[in-house]
Amino acid sequence: MTSHKTAQTMKPATAAKKLGVYLEATPAEFREGAVSRDELNALQADPPEWLRELRRNGPHPRPVVAARLEVSIAGLARGGVTEALTTEQIEALKQECPDWLRRERATQSEVRREAVRIKERDAERAARADGPEA
Repeated sequence: MTSHKTAQTMKPATAAKKLGVYLEATPAEFREGAVSRDELNALQADPPEWLRELRRNGPHPRPVVAARLEVSIAGLARGGVTEALTTEQIEALKQECPDWLRRERATQSEVRREAVRIKERDAERAARADGPEA
């Protein structure tokens, strides 16, 4: 008995998320069909011009916008940014650096510091637990 291996496919939204691009900005043929794992791997290995252009200039999905602005996705929402932004719009926001962006960057920085502190604390506790018995 032989098994037939079927190609693993995903919805275009999932593929766009994995590629880090805004789905609505992708070509119609990408949005209208399922994307196989092999097709996704090919797009990642050798991106076509449309994908390179989207990654370079956008519009970018919220996770990419948040990362480029060094804030959380929730911070974007608190700042009133709910739509995809282009690279140019992101750079303009960085230059303008409104109050909400400064606050959210400070908050994100504090969250990162706290995560490092907790990781170090847990590593220290693990080292003591594994240490020699007195």
